[in-house]
Order: sequence, then C-alpha cells, then structure tokens
Amino acid sequence: MTGLAHSGPVSGAVPLHPPVHRDEEVTPGEIAAGVIIGRASEYFDFFVFGIACVLVFPHVFFPFLSTLDGMLAAFAVFALAFIARPVGTALGMVIQRRWGMAPKLTIALFLLGSATVGIALLPGYDSLGTTAIWWLIGLRIAQGLAVGGSWEGLPSLLAMSAPKEKRGWYAMIGQLGAPIGFVVAASIFAFIYNQLSIEEFTTWGWRYPFCVAFAINVVALFARLRLVADDTYANMFKNMELTPSRTFEMLHSGEAKNVFLGALAALASFALFHLVTVFPLSWMTLYGDASVTAILWMQVLGALIACAAMVLSGWMADRFGRRNTLGAMAVLIGLFSFAAPMLLNGGTAGQNVFILVGFALLGLSYGQSSGTVTANFSRRFRYVGAAYSADLAWLLGAAMAPLVALYLSSHFGPIAVGGYLLSGAVCTLVALGINRALETARK
Repeated sequence: MTGLAHSGPVSGAVPLHPPVHRDEEVTPGEIAAGVIIGRASEYFDFFVFGIACVLVFPHVFFPFLSTLDGMLAAFAVFALAFIARPVGTALGMVIQRRWGMAPKLTIALFLLGSATVGIALLPGYDSLGTTAIWWLIGLRIAQGLAVGGSWEGLPSLLAMSAPKEKRGWYAMIGQLGAPIGFVVAASIFAFIYNQLSIEEFTTWGWRYPFCVAFAINVVALFARLRLVADDTYANMFKNMELTPSRTFEMLHSGEAKNVFLGALAALASFALFHLVTVFPLSWMTLYGDASVTAILWMQVLGALIACAAMVLSGWMADRFGRRNTLGAMAVLIGLFSFAAPMLLNGGTAGQNVFILVGFALLGLSYGQSSGTVTANFSRRFRYVGAAYSADLAWLLGAAMAPLVALYLSSHFGPIAVGGYLLSGAVCTLVALGINRALETARK
C-alpha cells in the first residue's frame, strides 16, 4: 500500500495545525517507524473484524442461520469495507486539498477507531433483531471509508528517500504492518478464547479486541501526525511537486489504465492475503479437528514466518529487481495453488502446512507488492494513482476471497481455493508482462 502524498495544505488551503520546525534531516528510519505503526494499526482493526466473522458474528448477529451460512453472511459484511475504501480515498483527497494532511488523518483515524469500538458496544441480534445487523453493516462501511481516507503516502516517501540500491529493502518495511497487525489480533483472540467459556466469549469476551483497537488507533494517530505535521516532510513532498490531484482529472487524463495495471500486478499476493489469514480459520473450524486456539497460534507462527520472508524479499528485490521478484513469487503462488486442495484435505498436519507455506509465500510476495508499477504514472498523478491502485487491488484480490473461497470449497471442495489462487497469479504475470512491454516501448 504505497502512494505519494502532499503532507501539507496545497495552495488556498487553510492550515489547521502549524507545522513543526527542525533543522536536522529526516531519516528513512523515522519514516519507517511511522509507516509500520500506521499500517499495523489499520491491519489490526481489519483482522479483528475478520477473525470475529468466524468466531463471533455467526452466533451474535446471524444466529438464525446455520454456522456455515452465518460465516458467509459475516464475510459478505467483511467485504463492504473494501467496496467503501475507494470512496473514502476520494473524500480524503477533498479534505486534504482543502485543509491539509493532518486534519485528514485525524478525521480518518478517529472515524476508524470510533467505528471499531462501536462494534464492540453493539448489542446482538437477540436484543435488536435485524437492526443490529444494519448497525454492523454501517460500522463496517465506516471502517472502509476511514482506511481509504487515511492514505498519507509515507511508504512511497520511504522508498524514494532510500538509497537507489536499497529501495526494495525500504519498500518492504511498510508491508511489515500486515503480519504484525495479524500477530497482535490473533494472539489476543487466542488468549481470550482460551480463558473463557464459549458462552462468556460470545457474550462479552469478544468485545475486548475491538476496544484495544481504539487505543492502538490513538497511538498510531499521534505517531503519524508527528511526521506529517513536520515542515521537513512538507518540503520533501513539495520538492517532488506531488499533490493530491482531483480524481476525475486523473481519470480524464488517460491514466486510469495504470490504476488497473497497478492493481493487477499485485493481485497474486492480495488473493493469497485472506486465504492464509481469515479463510483457514473458517475452513478448519467447520471441517477440521484442531481447536480454535491451536489454529490461531499456528497462524501466529505463520505470520512471524511472513515477517522473516518479507525481510528476505527486500534483499531479493535489491539483488534481482522488484519486478522479477514479484513475478517469481507469482509463479510460486501458482504452483502452490495446485498443492492447496490436497493440503486442505490432508487433516490437521496438511492444513498446518498450508498455513505455514502460505504465510511464507505471502511474505515474499506481499513484501514487494506495493507500488511496483507506480512509475507508470506521471508525477502529477502518482499519489492519487497509487492510492486507487491499492484500493482496487484490495477490492479485486482480497475483499471477496474469504466469502468466495468458503462458499465454493464448502460446495465443491478445496479445489476452488486453488483455482482462486491460480487466477491471481496469472493476473499478476500478465500485468507485469504488459508493464515490461510498456517500458520497452517508452525507451
């Protein structure tokens, strides 16, 4: 998730927060800290909701359905945030052009935290009936709007501030927020689930992770505001002549094709994303023999492996090139798609291998998936184009993945999961091939 942002108000904007002045240079390490904190908080919110779609929402909000259908209904609500995300991005651009980056981040992250804690306080179906479901839908959409509106471009600033020979390494750092957010979310759920009875967990225990999310968002807000309110960052963005241009202006400029190309280039890793984080918990809960806590702790181990794999991807990208690394990982994901059905049908041992190998491939591919083809955008539209490329990649690759995979695999077997992964790998390879041809043509 990477983009380039103007960190202060553009011409005609009214600054609501005075910039912080200092003389020393901004280091990549400072930017990296802000990126990791910001992304980890966003992923934590989304993973808490995703895990709850399996363990909580079927019983609390959809008790009138079977467990399978309750999970499918919850996953449909889960997808709504990714549909709302581009709308949040567009609204965030308007706010940023008018008032600047700091007010935009403040509004977005308070909306994200408020929506998340609102879910924690929401009565279930037994108390409110279908009204509870509508509230859940509204709060989930608010989460998506908030994440879209919180786009601040720090990952791209990190990559462009890094030495040319280490851009793959620094691009990887921003992606570490994903496995870190999952580790924290899954660990909290595993601990609470293990300490309480099923009745206690479904009545009130599940609400604690959502309350923790609000506290984490407050910390993330101040960490990111400390960066974007600094006049040194504003000058860096200004020197690059990068501003949050108008969405329709970008689309009318003919750069829309680059948005789709950027989304498709990352599709293999985005398709794999929820198939190793959210989907295995649902599949193994319904059809496996392992306990919920055992599944969650195995996924925590997988996420730690993904962290190590992301670090390795940074070294590989700087040695072999980011596009070559992403293409090679797409091939491996394609090969993994053929083994996935056998592993998911292979009992607890096979399912654990699916989780661990899947997380390893996710780390290697997702570590370099951000902004791989954003150089196709003209500088004027790179910030907006990169933002919508990420939004579209999430929408096409990850939004429906748990819903589609669980529905198809429950009716036709795990072969459907392999087909979903294979389609993502093919899309990535095609997009990278088109991008290479475009670069050759420009030369």
